[in-house]
Amino acid sequence: MAHAEHMFQPYSVVWFKRDLRIADHTPLIEAAKRGLVFCIYCVEPRLWTQPDAARQHYHFIRESLQDLERNLSKLGGSLSVHYGDAELILDELYQVMPFQALYSHQETGNAASFSRDLLVKQFCMRNHIEWIETPQFGVARPLKNRDHWLAFWQQHVSALQAKQPIQLSFYSHPLKQVTLPSATQLGLSVDEPRQRQRGGRQQGLIVLSDFLNERCESYRGGISSPLSAPTACSRLSPYLAHGCLSLREVMQATQLKLNQLPASAVHTRLSLQGFISRLHWHCHFIQKLETEPEIEWQNMHRGYDNLREHEWCEAHFTALKQGQTGWPLVDACVAMLRDTGWLNFRMRAMLVSVAAYPLWLHWRPVGEWLAQQFLDYEPGIHWSQLQMQSGTTGINVPRVYNPIKQAKDHDPHGIFVRRWLPAMREVPQAWLFEPWRMPDSIQQSCGVIVGQSLPFPLVDLVTATRLAKAKMLARRSDPTFKVGKFAVIERHASRKKIADLKHLKQAQLGWDWT
Repeated sequence: MAHAEHMFQPYSVVWFKRDLRIADHTPLIEAAKRGLVFCIYCVEPRLWTQPDAARQHYHFIRESLQDLERNLSKLGGSLSVHYGDAELILDELYQVMPFQALYSHQETGNAASFSRDLLVKQFCMRNHIEWIETPQFGVARPLKNRDHWLAFWQQHVSALQAKQPIQLSFYSHPLKQVTLPSATQLGLSVDEPRQRQRGGRQQGLIVLSDFLNERCESYRGGISSPLSAPTACSRLSPYLAHGCLSLREVMQATQLKLNQLPASAVHTRLSLQGFISRLHWHCHFIQKLETEPEIEWQNMHRGYDNLREHEWCEAHFTALKQGQTGWPLVDACVAMLRDTGWLNFRMRAMLVSVAAYPLWLHWRPVGEWLAQQFLDYEPGIHWSQLQMQSGTTGINVPRVYNPIKQAKDHDPHGIFVRRWLPAMREVPQAWLFEPWRMPDSIQQSCGVIVGQSLPFPLVDLVTATRLAKAKMLARRSDPTFKVGKFAVIERHASRKKIADLKHLKQAQLGWDWT
């Protein structure tokens, strides 16, 4: 329990950010070993005015904070919530009653959070305060190259979890906390999905248990189709993005489940192994942003600069956001995203591909819009994937998703499309994938008039995609492009890929691979 006699005793501040839990929370445990702890969370207006912030993110966090407060109260303490820029709040805490150390998890976030951390670091240095940051994921800081990253990741996910305490000694700070502002007060006017997942560690544990004990068998083979993916996918991503669950505990719980499977459960074993592989790639992509923060706003391969920027079509972007592209599967995905805050990976990739190739939109504005739509927005994964699906990494094979083919492959009977696009319910099966080709007589008979009930496609898919590919190929044909490509490989590619390309690099450029 916190007592008045603690007032003038040394204490440490535990700063919660995107780690809204007490389980496997190393900063909390390490601060407790030092003595009294004071737990804070800062609602930072500077971060909530960024173009990637949305109302649904804030409400998910509020729910998670309520859960965190309940868990801290069981330990005899509380969470002190403050409104304002973090470095100013910390300075105010210090001026009222100095603290000896600041504990937090490392954060690989957007540029605004990175700038914020630099200001916090300056505050700590000015006041000779020790700031102890602990890795949140298997992401190394600093990392000069990827040579030893895999070993670092394996060490992180296999290490013992920080033991959850039974009781802590909390510091009673005289600075009063504030009432959480509303999303409207923060200026978050983006509509909120009606069916989004709810925040909090308790909710995350329920989803984890449900996945490992009930749904995981469908993971392999079920995560591509928008029909099966909502239950086949783990649905853990928002709880990892906001730190309600730690990556390590999810990884170890999955490994434990794998070890308990009978030999006959071959398909379930393959599913869980695939899930573990994706947990690895989760950190692999976040490491890219940690290594090169600039990929949030500039092309990973600079040879693609000025490729799309000056050909922006606002009408195409508006139609995409409104789900009015004319390609049924694309528009159905936008409708689902608007209502749930979630899409499976393949449909996300298809959305970005359609935006980047036939609609020829630059990935940055598209990425800002999608960041607001995705409840599980994780900057490190998000911006790397935007660039991969837009073809600007320089090291990945261009991923051009044909929305008509994707519909035939993953929604052949139109169940998904008809669920999310009411007008499509009256379209005959023969015209399901290209309803704009329906003869006028059929449009009249089914009551679906293309151009009224359904939009025409914004562009001719085949022609526009062919032109986009030609523009991309012209850039890649530049002799200097290969030099930039291998620079990206050295910074970001997995070491297996580098080994595979060793001979190619030496043959093409004559460089010594050392």
